[in-house]
Parts: sequence; structure tokens; C-alpha cells
Amino acid sequence: MPAKPALRRTFAVMAALPLLTLAACGYGSQAKDDDTAKVAAGAQKIDGLDSVKIGYFGNLTHGTALVGVNKGYFQKALGATEAKYQVFNAGPSEIEALNSGSIDIGWIGPSPAINGFTKSKGTNLRIIGGSASGGVKLVVNPDKIKTLKDVKGKKIATPQLGNTQDVAFLNWIADQGWKVDAESGKGDVSVVRTDNKVTPDAYKSGSIDGAWVPEPTASKLVAEGAKVLLDEADLWPDKKFVITNIIVSQKFLKEHPKAVEAVLKASVETNKWINANSDAAKAAANAQLGIDSGKELPAAVLDPAWKSIQFTNDPLASTLNTEAEHAVKAGLLEDPLLTGIYDLTPLNTVLKAAGESTVDDAGLGVK
Repeated sequence: MPAKPALRRTFAVMAALPLLTLAACGYGSQAKDDDTAKVAAGAQKIDGLDSVKIGYFGNLTHGTALVGVNKGYFQKALGATEAKYQVFNAGPSEIEALNSGSIDIGWIGPSPAINGFTKSKGTNLRIIGGSASGGVKLVVNPDKIKTLKDVKGKKIATPQLGNTQDVAFLNWIADQGWKVDAESGKGDVSVVRTDNKVTPDAYKSGSIDGAWVPEPTASKLVAEGAKVLLDEADLWPDKKFVITNIIVSQKFLKEHPKAVEAVLKASVETNKWINANSDAAKAAANAQLGIDSGKELPAAVLDPAWKSIQFTNDPLASTLNTEAEHAVKAGLLEDPLLTGIYDLTPLNTVLKAAGESTVDDAGLGVK
């Protein structure tokens, strides 16, 4: 089914947004090598591969990837096959890299995964695991906004047209009975699409009155005097919703299943370590942010941001389906056919071997 013009424009806008890079090296910046990630003596290559290329964002909501890189979990699981990393700041750029073969596996938010899958008519990617839930907040200027009703008529930032937080905010606006044109952001609330990198400066300058954003941007705004008006987790059953998934190209999954299982094994081990060692894991994630970006987060931002994120192997598939429905309701997505977006067989194999509970695809798995 062809995309309607609004959807095509959404993809065009999202694809045109700039990708933050630390160096001019293709789709994303290369993460620097870390001493903890050296190959063990006598290790063998997996599936005969020289390398596996892994993508992730420099966000705390991608903490599994940050910690896994920093502590060497991925390299250990891959043996003599080199783990190579690229850091992204925009979902469409990571999807483009996956489609081109510049990365094989990536950590990414639900909206880019849905958009990538539907745009390719279900041929380019699979979601193979979960990573994180939560870590998204509506933070506001307390002098201008004291209650949720006060959001009406104000200027609120989201990271990007059609991204996960943008869709969530548009859906929340609709639930209040307010009207906003999804593409322009104009209406009862002014939705201002602003890169997370510049949102704190926009807040300080007064050009926005608040933001619906992921961590650590939300806590950066709080450090500038904003207050948390709403935690998105409070809008979801059991306070859980997917914020980060693991995706893989279908070609790579078919040709290199052992490599995929190795990365998933590392992810499961990383999440187990994170949940058992929260403070050490927080420090490792922050250290990797420092390696990738040149600057670690101050404790005043890091501590509350980390506390609001849950790390999980469960992709929380039913919530992804709900998020897709929200995008359809907002007019940013034609009703998608998501059957086949998940292949959780490799993950469930890893979970069983580790003595962990298996996870469900909410009926959206490969048939």
C-alpha cells in the first residue's frame, strides 16, 4: 500500500535532519576502542566473520549498548570477530546505515524501527530484542506551567518530527481534547521540533516553555531550573513501555545467526550486570558517553536520569503496537502491517540457556 503524502513528507523531514558526528566517518561516529574489549587469546571467529558492526545512540536510554561496549561484553561474546561500533543521533540515519550494510545490528527507538519496517514493506529489519523502558518526561518552566492544563498555549519541544517522543506527545495532546497539526506542530500547543543537543539552550533562552524528551535531556533541563510535570511511564500499564529495541538486518540474521546470538547473549549478560550493579553500571555508561562524545554527564544530571530507566530483555511488543497506533492517530503513519517485525527466536534461545524467562512478540512475530 503506497504511503500517503503526509507519511512521505515525514520520512523526508526525518531523513534530512542532521546527524551529530564526532568525526566525518560515514553514517555515524566510530566509538573509540576500550582496553576492556581486547580479544581473548585463542578466541575463534564467529560465522567466519572478521567483524560485526553495531550501532547505538549516545543516550542513557541506550545504556545496554553503552555498558556493553565499555565493559567489553560484546567483544567477549564475539571472540576473534571484531566488534565495531558507530554512534548515531538520529533514527533515520541508523536505519539508512542498516539498509546499506554500514551496520549489522543496532539499538534504536520504536518509531524509527516501525518506520523502517513499514517503508521497506517488511523486508529490511527485524526487532530481535528489548533493551530499555521508560526514561521519558515532560519537563516545564515552573513559572509558566504549574499544572497539566497550563500546557495549552505553550511552546513544548520534542526531539524530531515523527520520532518516538514526538508521537507520544501528540497522542497526549489529543487525549486532552486539544488540536495540533502534526506536521507543522501548530495548534492548541506549539510543538517545536528541536534537537536534544540544543534543547537546554532553547529552554534557557525562553524560546520553549518545556519539552517532552528522553534522558538525559530531561534531567539537563531540570538542572537548569525546569521541573518534571509528567513521567511518561505513568501513562502506561505497569509503568512499562518500550524506549529502545535491538534491530538487525534480515540479510545478516539469515546469513549469520550465530553472530546474532552472540550479540544477544552479550546484551542479556549486560542487562543482568546492570540490574545487579546499578551504580557501577551508571558509571560505565557515563564513561562510555565521555569516550564517545568527549564529555561525561555531571552527577546532578546522571543520577536522576539513570534512575528513571529500566533495562530489560523484553521488547514489550504490545507497547510498540500501541505506539504505532498513536502514530496512525496523529496522522504521521498509515495503518501499518507489523506482522513479522519481530523475530525473538534467537533471544529466547539465549534466555533459555541462561535460565531466564522467555519473552513474547504480541502476535507480531515471523509466521
